[in-house]
Amino acid sequence: MPISAYDGEMARSSTTADVFNAIGDARRRRILDVLIGGEKPVGAIVDDLSIPQPQVSKHLRVLSEVGLVTSRAEGRCRLYRLEAARLRPFRDWLAQYEQVLSARLDRVDDYLQELQRQGEQQ
Repeated sequence: MPISAYDGEMARSSTTADVFNAIGDARRRRILDVLIGGEKPVGAIVDDLSIPQPQVSKHLRVLSEVGLVTSRAEGRCRLYRLEAARLRPFRDWLAQYEQVLSARLDRVDDYLQELQRQGEQQ
């Protein structure tokens, strides 16, 4: 499926347009890395990353807008959770390039094996 097919499904805002822009920021990727381990409150994310709370909240809002992060209330705090399935557009897009790279590496391997055979014959 071409990546353009995902355009209509993504949230639009002045900060980010889609999953690609959302994960384009290194701090947001770090937040996703922290959330791989499971749900966490903002305070724990702040502690893990040493990023000020207002910035973490801003980035969580962007990630929430595109559906990469969801939250739920538990008592007086909100727990944030990674929605890894929303990374599928990125994974699908990247898969095309992985196939091309793999095919190129296979050709290089074939070439090196041919050179080795030629060297053994001399």
